[in-house]
Amino acid sequence: MSDAQLAAIRSRRRLLQAGGLGALALSTPGAVMARSDLKRGLGKGAAKKSCIFVLLCGGPSHLDTWDLKPSAPDTIRGPYQPISTAVPGMQISELHNYLSQMTDKFSLIRSMTHVGNISNHFDAMHHLLSGEAAAPPDAPYLGAILSKVRPNELSVANYVWLIKCVGDPVFCAPNISSGGHLGAAHSPLFVGSASNHAAMPTFKAPEELLSPIDATRMSDRRRLLEGLDPAASGTTLCKATKDWQDLHGRAFELANGPGGKQAFELEREPTTVRDRYGMHPLGQNLLLARRLVEAGVGFVTVNGWAGPAPDAGGGPPSSSWDMHGGEMGMGNAFGTGSYGMGWCLPRLDEALSALLLDLEDRGMLDSTLVVVCGEFGRTPNINARGANPGRQHWPTCYSAIMAGGGIRGGAVYGESDKIGAFVKDKPVRPQDMGATIFHALEIPFDTRLSADGFTRPITSGTPLLDLFG
Repeated sequence: MSDAQLAAIRSRRRLLQAGGLGALALSTPGAVMARSDLKRGLGKGAAKKSCIFVLLCGGPSHLDTWDLKPSAPDTIRGPYQPISTAVPGMQISELHNYLSQMTDKFSLIRSMTHVGNISNHFDAMHHLLSGEAAAPPDAPYLGAILSKVRPNELSVANYVWLIKCVGDPVFCAPNISSGGHLGAAHSPLFVGSASNHAAMPTFKAPEELLSPIDATRMSDRRRLLEGLDPAASGTTLCKATKDWQDLHGRAFELANGPGGKQAFELEREPTTVRDRYGMHPLGQNLLLARRLVEAGVGFVTVNGWAGPAPDAGGGPPSSSWDMHGGEMGMGNAFGTGSYGMGWCLPRLDEALSALLLDLEDRGMLDSTLVVVCGEFGRTPNINARGANPGRQHWPTCYSAIMAGGGIRGGAVYGESDKIGAFVKDKPVRPQDMGATIFHALEIPFDTRLSADGFTRPITSGTPLLDLFG
């Protein structure tokens, strides 16, 4: 065996030994790609432009939320009435008691549509989150792209996901846990679960921010890592060794510093603020998203899980808005159970209105884009009319909300037909939504993504410029 081969083996062994750091984000390297600045307190390092993307996992009914059709037959229109809002002529569901008073702060898009008949959660979410129709299998998602083109070394992470959707592959798009073709370095830091969410008094920060070993042992392992010679690892392991060294270095800084952990300490917020958001997973996660943006995180995806309704036996794990009704054993889609509009919509109303007001009060609304959207809408026809009605998946027409980040309030973009089945005017495809997000974040459209020898355009869509100004 040659000296070079022996050196490579030793380097591999030392890398594996150093891997004992375990909890320091090695399974989620995106968590340590952004360095925590220990001299900076929370709120002093917000990114120039950031995005909070509220993903209503499961796909809410546009006909019962933001595009009601009161003149349609009763087999279509649903039980809710549209109510007037702060903007003359703009009407939304009667369950939006708070948002109806602040429609001048956001815009409605009523012409979202998927290219092709994409009626399953997996593919619809993949295209929506990548901001691209016909997205290739290795497409990175919007947060990963922002992490790549605008790295931020003053935050706990570039890209954070609050409560990962579960049920893979039913609900989760394929690249949620990765950076797609951009690599693991641009994967998100996942925070929370059904058993450890922000509304719980026992909520804990991610393990990536907690030191699993004492300071002396950490220092010893850091010296071990710093002593690795990437060149001695051989061609195959050379880059991987260097990447792990960099990631471990960031992990040490996170684990040893209070800056990262503080963003997750919701008890620092006044009780009145927490109550205003609502003491449920959606409300507290939107509050946590605001704190993360203040700490410098560029892109936060929030799972729109409203939590279990009382006496619901736990409720849905992550997909509150998949309201099929009795056909799939989910109860009345218009009731107050965990899969009921009467439970979920008031919590969205409470939490989203609090977020918009909070961002405005803190002078952060202009620099923080807020997007609220499901992966698709719901069928105009109501199925299983009776005790447990519901609606099926519908990708050809649905709605979204956009606010902040330069978006003007009080606008309605696009129009659906008289029963909400098809787009009548100004269709908005996934790539147009993506391009609009990039425009709000001031990312040039000529930006190209390079990875694995390929160069790809950042978007093929057209931004909705009418929403700005």
